[in-house]
Amino acid sequence: MMRYIFVFCYVFVATISTTSYALERPNENRDMMRELGYGGLKGKKLQKAIAAAEVHDLGSAKNPVRENMPQGEIAYLKRLRCADGKEPAFDRTGSVGDSPYGYIMDQYAVKCQGQQSVDIYMDMYHDGGENRAPPSFTIVN
Repeated sequence: MMRYIFVFCYVFVATISTTSYALERPNENRDMMRELGYGGLKGKKLQKAIAAAEVHDLGSAKNPVRENMPQGEIAYLKRLRCADGKEPAFDRTGSVGDSPYGYIMDQYAVKCQGQQSVDIYMDMYHDGGENRAPPSFTIVN
């Protein structure tokens, strides 16, 4: 009986640990921002803000792409494709104020050959892994 209790407790703790990890992966920048008192939204407030942002185009200032650290932003942008299937050029314009999620938002100028650049807004203080593309782009997974 004691053995079954031990196995149950082990599985329960492992499940909780895995669930917490899946919900919020390590993000050094997010952790630093929280330590500085600029913690952004989390939990139910974050989920509500995400749901409200979804009525706007992905990549807009009202619905920035949520990624994990600068490396996540760059990896996301490298997966975007123009209408001709080619990878767009991009340059970071800078940090442009607060995102709807309470963190600082980055702006990138993304340009397909022969077209005007498009501003894509990103928030690097999330778990990342966005698999959707902003309007006029596709994405490779």
